[in-house]
Amino acid sequence: MNSQHMQTLLGVQAALPQSPFYSSSVPLHAQRLELRKFSKPTISATNNSFLPQFRHFSFSFSIGRGGRRSSGSAVRCSVAEEANEVAEQKQNQQIAVRRAYPFREIEPKWQRHWEENSTFRTPDEIDTSKPKFYVLDMFPYPSGAGLHVGHPLGYTATDILARFKRMQGYNVLHPMGWDAFGLPAEQYAIETGTHPKITTEKNITRFRTQLKSLGFSYDWDREISTTEPEYYKWTQWIFLQLLKRGLAYQAEVPVNWCPALGTVLANEEVVDGVSERGGHPVIRKPMRQWMLKITAYADRLLEDLDDLDWPESVKDMQRNWIGRSEGAEMEFSVLSTDGKEGDINIKIYTTRPDTIFGATYLVLAPEHPLLPLLVSTSQSKTVEEYVDLASKKSDLERTELQKEKTGVFSGCYAKNPVNGEAIPIWVADYVLGRCMYAGVQAFARHIVWDGIMSYGTGAIMAVPAHDSRDYEFALKYDIPIRWVVIPDDKELKNSGKAFSGEGMVVNSSNPTSGLDINGMSSKEAAFKVIDWAEKTGNGKKKVNYKLRDWLFARQRYWGEPIPVIFLEDTGESVPVLETELPLMLPELDDFTPTGTGEPPLSKAVSWVKTNDPLSGKPARRETSTMPQWAGSCWYYLRFMDTKNSKELVARTKEKYWSPVDVYVGGAEHAVLHLLYSRFWHKVLFDIGIVSTKEPFKCVINQGIILGEVQYTALRDSEGNLISADSAEMSDEYIQERIPEEKVVKSGDSFVLKDNPDIRLIARAHKMSKSRGNVVNPDDVVSEYGADSLRLYEMFMGPLRDSKTWNTSGIEGVHRFLGRTWRLVVGSPLTDGTFPDGTVVTDEEPTVEQLRSLHKCIAKVTEEIEGTRFNTGISAMMEFINVAYKWDKHPRSIIEAFILLLSPYAPHVAEELWFRLGHTKSLAYEKFPKADPAYLKESTIVLPVQINGKTRGTIQVEETCSEEDAFELASKDEKLSKYLNGMAVKKRIFVPGKILNVILDRQNAKVGVR
Repeated sequence: MNSQHMQTLLGVQAALPQSPFYSSSVPLHAQRLELRKFSKPTISATNNSFLPQFRHFSFSFSIGRGGRRSSGSAVRCSVAEEANEVAEQKQNQQIAVRRAYPFREIEPKWQRHWEENSTFRTPDEIDTSKPKFYVLDMFPYPSGAGLHVGHPLGYTATDILARFKRMQGYNVLHPMGWDAFGLPAEQYAIETGTHPKITTEKNITRFRTQLKSLGFSYDWDREISTTEPEYYKWTQWIFLQLLKRGLAYQAEVPVNWCPALGTVLANEEVVDGVSERGGHPVIRKPMRQWMLKITAYADRLLEDLDDLDWPESVKDMQRNWIGRSEGAEMEFSVLSTDGKEGDINIKIYTTRPDTIFGATYLVLAPEHPLLPLLVSTSQSKTVEEYVDLASKKSDLERTELQKEKTGVFSGCYAKNPVNGEAIPIWVADYVLGRCMYAGVQAFARHIVWDGIMSYGTGAIMAVPAHDSRDYEFALKYDIPIRWVVIPDDKELKNSGKAFSGEGMVVNSSNPTSGLDINGMSSKEAAFKVIDWAEKTGNGKKKVNYKLRDWLFARQRYWGEPIPVIFLEDTGESVPVLETELPLMLPELDDFTPTGTGEPPLSKAVSWVKTNDPLSGKPARRETSTMPQWAGSCWYYLRFMDTKNSKELVARTKEKYWSPVDVYVGGAEHAVLHLLYSRFWHKVLFDIGIVSTKEPFKCVINQGIILGEVQYTALRDSEGNLISADSAEMSDEYIQERIPEEKVVKSGDSFVLKDNPDIRLIARAHKMSKSRGNVVNPDDVVSEYGADSLRLYEMFMGPLRDSKTWNTSGIEGVHRFLGRTWRLVVGSPLTDGTFPDGTVVTDEEPTVEQLRSLHKCIAKVTEEIEGTRFNTGISAMMEFINVAYKWDKHPRSIIEAFILLLSPYAPHVAEELWFRLGHTKSLAYEKFPKADPAYLKESTIVLPVQINGKTRGTIQVEETCSEEDAFELASKDEKLSKYLNGMAVKKRIFVPGKILNVILDRQNAKVGVR
């Protein structure tokens, strides 16, 4: 593996979009991008690599679209080849490497064998007395682009574990399926008129073919897709169980509405307030939607994280997403124009009730439902314009800490309950108010908002002295700032910033309210305020969560139909009978948005119109569909019992296979997918469908494989090369891509081979089509074989770390497989083919051969169990190096090694196993076990004394004889000067302890000195 690439900083942000159109036929000096503004280089803190950052630039290509590169560089799609002769020479070298063993014949042969013999099928009826191992990859979405080399990283890891456990005697469940509903297929259907079902099936076929070409040992008999009615029947069934238990309900929630497109857009389809498609304005519009009450399970979702063998970072992300906090809910009365308490109360939630005397204004979210009831006549137009402006911003834009705070005065005031002060009510978009269900309840004297907002209540008491956002807002609009908490470090009060920490409370007493918290610590004061609020009816203690209920409806066609109908006369919702499931998705030819906000399913008029099966009354079907998350929430259960038409999963099978032992996928799913799956699992646990509290015992997030490192040189306006470390921020530079062959590593940096004074910029980027750095695994398999790809992805580094792809690195593991092949089969014939059979012998192995083997067995076993696959490969490489020094290769040694190799490189292992005379697949052979007797160190350090004085030590076998020890001592460089030419009077030897040589000083040997 090229050490240059392994030491390059990973995951660096792109400085400049890279073109996929570099051509080897275009001179390098013409392959340039013009840079308009170049910021000063910075040094990375991780490895001190010199990595200048570029900002605020424009660029233009000075080359045309290049042609297809030669087959020898097909997987090098991110770096332009330099000269044709260099590329040809490299291609010839690679071809020679790829002839190391006949993988092109071996791999298809064994893939056919596994498929024809259902080698990896897990029977429905199994011996449940055996231990089980359920290893699962996160459900892939079958996109049209197919796989790139980053995808097989996790799949290879789970396959190694599955093969390893089978060979250890476990019942293994290792299935694969498709999370196939989703937005991309529907968007493609809108653009081309191709039904999403056709697109999806085509993509699934491509994915399946690619996965099979890599030799993954999936049980393809259990393959499922979320789009199959037999599958989503049970997704709909789970929804009905949620509905029965009050965990599914409807609410008015704001959505992204695009008037020009006439449709609701997903968050990812909105960029800077406009639609990604067409750039049309998008506003926030309330719409009645289905919600799932995940908040009812917030405490359990939080508490049960502690028992999971998951990465702490993932558990922390879930804890933060749930966001449990303890505080107080306080009520502020809205004052009438004459200063008296009116009929409206505003509830706020605060985690810092100790600062309530410092509240100098209230802020309501622009969408707060009480706002129209309290805004003054003089301010109504200003407020209306501001609310309209806020509706065009995303939540992220509104809450971004760096952005300038904006707001308008509502024209009215509220009473601070602890001191009776009238404080102004402002409207500001840095407070969010996404309601979960709506309702304003009128009582004899008060009107209070009874909705649930996104976090808190959609209204805050603003304490500018002790909150940075409130502080900025108060400074801008000249609102009083009152300090009520003094930090222990008095200098912090004079820092000119808000102090958000805890300290001693001051300026916090009022004789009228009877509340005095002066001199108390923040914690003591908070408890006293809550106690006072509960006794006086001004508030109460409250536990709150950032977690919001789950918006469970999409105004899309390509998704699971929601099994609910609405009676025409009353609008009452009625669940579809379970016996009528699945509620099939109707065929549609027109998937375009309706323009009215109604989902595309509303166009299926005959499907929408129905009758209530119980009363016979006319009804309409729900036309929204479920989100893509739905089908992927529970698929791990269906894999246990895919053919069951009577129940979601048989209890005996669920009880045996649950929970999933190892679940591998990207960190991007650390929160939502895992949280939603845990929520559904807990509901199913409560109704007796599953037997465990949690679905996934161990979660592993594999790292990202970045594209190949790209090297860039800088030239000034006159065409002179400029070293990147001396580049000035104010100057304009031209970027020139440099091929790897012209680069050499110098310390922590990369320089031109022909001009070491010119330091280059080295960057690796995440693979994407837009960068042109995607490496297709099909190309790698074609040139090096699936086993080489599998082995390389595991050898690149620790599974959980991000790594940089380097095509030259795969040649190293390919050579290792070639050496393994030749060790067993022998050298190739003159025509390049290999002889039949093997060159192994049936002789008994030596002790040294057994020691080498069992050390390798112990290391590989330990590293597979610890998912440290790269070091397991290193151990096998070391063994092969040792084995090449042997004159003969005993069958028992070679067969054991092939079994060790098989989880990593199954195709070549199967072929070698077959050549050794076995007629069955090695998939269920026993994995070798290390014999402790051969793991002990066979040598010891023996002290050597001369005339009773220790003069040195020698390395000897534990069973070493006196004669052998003396001979070794005589040959030792240090000891020999004491022994050579001297007559030995006596030797004292204690095996394993000491050798003492007594010399006869009177009778030295003649002629030797």
